[in-house]
Amino acid sequence: QVQLVESGGALVQPGGSLRLSCAGSGFAFSMYAMTWYRQAPGKQRELVAVITSAGGFTNYADSVKGRFTISRDNAKNTVYLQMNSLKPEDSAVYYCNARSVGGALIGSWGQGTQVTVSS
Repeated sequence: QVQLVESGGALVQPGGSLRLSCAGSGFAFSMYAMTWYRQAPGKQRELVAVITSAGGFTNYADSVKGRFTISRDNAKNTVYLQMNSLKPEDSAVYYCNARSVGGALIGSWGQGTQVTVSS
């Protein structure tokens, strides 16, 4: 059974930083690309960042380029999202998921982790 557990969300002031973590289990973590999504109230869930299975390639939504960094530690079955220069519009629930070669997401959406950027 695929399990993905996100953590690290918090209330932070504009301009601040956070690092989110996502621990995966129940699947061959190192064989899958990993993704971070976010969903703000009243908005659709959007893709924020993706990293390939070995970590050699990353891609980001335009809204977070230059501010967020996705990374992974396959030995720990964990993917991270380092978020710097946070803005109020980054406030959302953040989720991770694993993506197959064919593009399908293999995990169910969990509880995510809440990030609130506010003064």
